[in-house]
Amino acid sequence: MYPFLTLDDGTEITHSEMYPDGRVKVYMEKPDAKDCFHHATCYLPGYVWEDVRGFSQAEFDRCREVVQSTAHLILRFAQEGGFENAAGL
Repeated sequence: MYPFLTLDDGTEITHSEMYPDGRVKVYMEKPDAKDCFHHATCYLPGYVWEDVRGFSQAEFDRCREVVQSTAHLILRFAQEGGFENAAGL
Protein backbone atom coordinates (compact mmCIF):
# COMPACT_ATOMS: atom_id res chain seq x y z
CA MET A 1 0.00 0.00 0.00
CA TYR A 2 1.20 3.47 -0.87
CA PRO A 3 0.57 6.50 1.35
CA PHE A 4 -1.65 9.05 -0.35
CA LEU A 5 -3.14 11.61 2.03
CA THR A 6 -3.58 12.39 5.72
CA LEU A 7 -6.67 14.40 6.59
CA ASP A 8 -6.69 17.02 9.34
CA ASP A 9 -8.63 14.64 11.63
CA GLY A 10 -5.85 12.02 11.42
CA THR A 11 -7.51 9.80 8.81
CA GLU A 12 -4.82 8.13 6.69
CA ILE A 13 -5.61 7.24 3.09
CA THR A 14 -3.50 4.67 1.27
CA HIS A 15 -3.88 2.81 -2.02
CA SER A 16 -2.63 -0.32 -3.72
CA GLU A 17 -0.96 -0.74 -7.06
CA MET A 18 -3.38 -1.20 -9.92
CA TYR A 19 -4.53 -4.82 -10.05
CA PRO A 20 -4.48 -6.71 -13.36
CA ASP A 21 -8.26 -6.18 -13.64
CA GLY A 22 -7.77 -2.39 -13.47
CA ARG A 23 -9.05 -1.98 -9.92
CA VAL A 24 -7.27 -0.12 -7.13
CA LYS A 25 -7.89 -0.71 -3.42
CA VAL A 26 -8.16 2.47 -1.36
CA TYR A 27 -7.94 2.02 2.41
CA MET A 28 -8.75 4.60 5.08
CA GLU A 29 -8.10 4.35 8.79
CA LYS A 30 -8.36 6.76 11.66
CA PRO A 31 -6.97 6.16 15.15
CA ASP A 32 -9.58 6.12 17.90
CA ALA A 33 -8.94 5.91 21.65
CA LYS A 34 -12.04 3.77 22.27
CA ASP A 35 -12.13 1.50 19.19
CA CYS A 36 -8.40 1.53 18.24
CA PHE A 37 -9.07 2.28 14.55
CA HIS A 38 -11.97 3.21 12.33
CA HIS A 39 -11.52 1.95 8.78
CA ALA A 40 -13.08 1.63 5.34
CA THR A 41 -12.13 0.14 1.99
CA CYS A 42 -13.09 1.38 -1.46
CA TYR A 43 -12.31 -0.18 -4.83
CA LEU A 44 -11.84 2.14 -7.76
CA PRO A 45 -12.89 2.84 -10.45
CA GLY A 46 -16.31 1.46 -9.45
CA TYR A 47 -16.45 3.19 -6.02
CA VAL A 48 -17.37 -0.09 -4.32
CA TRP A 49 -17.24 0.45 -0.54
CA GLU A 50 -16.88 -2.38 1.94
CA ASP A 51 -15.79 -3.10 5.49
CA VAL A 52 -16.75 0.37 6.78
CA ARG A 53 -16.33 0.33 10.57
CA GLY A 54 -16.42 3.03 13.22
CA PHE A 55 -16.80 6.15 11.10
CA SER A 56 -19.81 8.36 11.80
CA GLN A 57 -21.98 9.14 8.77
CA ALA A 58 -20.41 12.61 8.53
CA GLU A 59 -16.88 11.15 8.69
CA PHE A 60 -17.73 8.54 6.07
CA ASP A 61 -19.31 11.16 3.81
CA ARG A 62 -16.11 13.19 4.03
CA CYS A 63 -13.96 10.16 3.18
CA ARG A 64 -16.22 9.36 0.24
CA GLU A 65 -16.00 12.95 -0.99
CA VAL A 66 -12.20 12.98 -0.74
CA VAL A 67 -11.90 9.68 -2.63
CA GLN A 68 -14.31 10.82 -5.34
CA SER A 69 -12.54 14.15 -5.83
CA THR A 70 -9.06 12.58 -5.99
CA ALA A 71 -9.83 9.24 -7.69
CA HIS A 72 -8.15 10.37 -10.93
CA LEU A 73 -4.91 10.98 -8.98
CA ILE A 74 -5.15 7.71 -7.04
CA LEU A 75 -5.66 5.76 -10.27
CA ARG A 76 -2.68 7.50 -11.87
CA PHE A 77 -0.40 7.01 -8.86
CA ALA A 78 -1.45 3.34 -8.62
CA GLN A 79 -0.03 2.83 -12.11
CA GLU A 80 3.20 4.68 -11.32
CA GLY A 81 4.19 3.16 -7.98
CA GLY A 82 2.65 5.72 -5.66
CA PHE A 83 2.94 9.49 -5.30
CA GLU A 84 6.69 9.50 -4.72
CA ASN A 85 7.30 7.75 -8.05
CA ALA A 86 4.79 9.77 -10.08
CA ALA A 87 6.49 11.56 -12.92
CA GLY A 88 5.80 15.18 -13.72
CA LEU A 89 4.69 16.39 -10.30
